[in-house]
Amino acid sequence: MNDMIFSPSFGNRPSSFVGRDEMLEQLIGGLTSAPGSRERAVVLLGQRGSGKTVLLWELADRMRQQNFVVATPTIVSESMLERIVEKIIDDADAASKGKTRISGGSVGVLGFSAGLQLQREAHEPGSPQHQLTQLCRTLTKQGRGALILVDELQANTPEVKQLIITYQELVGEGLNVAIVLAGLPGAVSATLNDKVLTFLNRARKIALEPLALGDVDAFLARSFRKIGLSIDGDLRRTASAFTAGSPYLLQLVGHNTVQYAEPDGAVTAETLADALRTSQEDFENDVCRTTLAALSEKDVKFLEALAVEGAESSIAAIADRMGVTPDYAQKYRKRLIDAGIIQVAGRGRVAMAVPYLSDHLQRQRN
Repeated sequence: MNDMIFSPSFGNRPSSFVGRDEMLEQLIGGLTSAPGSRERAVVLLGQRGSGKTVLLWELADRMRQQNFVVATPTIVSESMLERIVEKIIDDADAASKGKTRISGGSVGVLGFSAGLQLQREAHEPGSPQHQLTQLCRTLTKQGRGALILVDELQANTPEVKQLIITYQELVGEGLNVAIVLAGLPGAVSATLNDKVLTFLNRARKIALEPLALGDVDAFLARSFRKIGLSIDGDLRRTASAFTAGSPYLLQLVGHNTVQYAEPDGAVTAETLADALRTSQEDFENDVCRTTLAALSEKDVKFLEALAVEGAESSIAAIADRMGVTPDYAQKYRKRLIDAGIIQVAGRGRVAMAVPYLSDHLQRQRN
């Protein structure tokens, strides 16, 4: 069977957007509020596979329909400000020439002369900060806004500090500008602790929660029907539950179910079991391994002690397995909660927040 819907790769945009429409509408409402509003600075928190990058690209498309020129998701690097300036110019130029957008975005309405004006502003001598300021001034005069999107936010880098300082100056000038930064909870937490970036503590922070399983099941039902798969409702619901609400797992499960289906499109209990096993292996390799690689040895020891009971355990039991006091274990509990890897599961208890991480750790131990 041919998979024409699912795209199980980081950064790939699926053909349909699942379960985040209400969040997007709220985001757009905030980003289009009065210049200077707290709602115009947003920090997205999400683990790997939670759909941060896809959400940023979808937001870019929808904000263009709100008369904004968009610097599409930019990765933190030494030349980040230069890339943002280039992207604003490219986006305005595409709009001025009436080019259509990828994935159904709107056709731009900037006039050709306005696009030329933006190009002149960008090529004025001066620092990237000066050029970005000139661009935002010109867009504001034209009655348009500028949206800056940053992906994979890194803690305490000079580039992020410089961008935030520049953004704060743009806001102080009353310019029509907004910014959305996305990153892992641990990296974002460290960034927010930097004194230079204290104003971000006033920004709107949104944690990307798991998708509702009802949304996942409805999407799988429509997608499988469109592709031509035949699957029993109970098996489909098993597949939906297996995703644990993870957008990346949803893509993996959908893709592998298509790949393992019989030539006539039938999905049996056996073929679904194969698809789910492969999906879990891919997820553990892509998400669980990289999550653990970014942690300290003691962080991993805490998670290994938690995984002994499965996906949930008491702090007292974890401390006992680690051979430390409960107070000592609390230090790592807080670090891992801040990083979005574990979550509170009741008084004195914690649980894994990353699907199948406990399974992965148990297999590593054995």
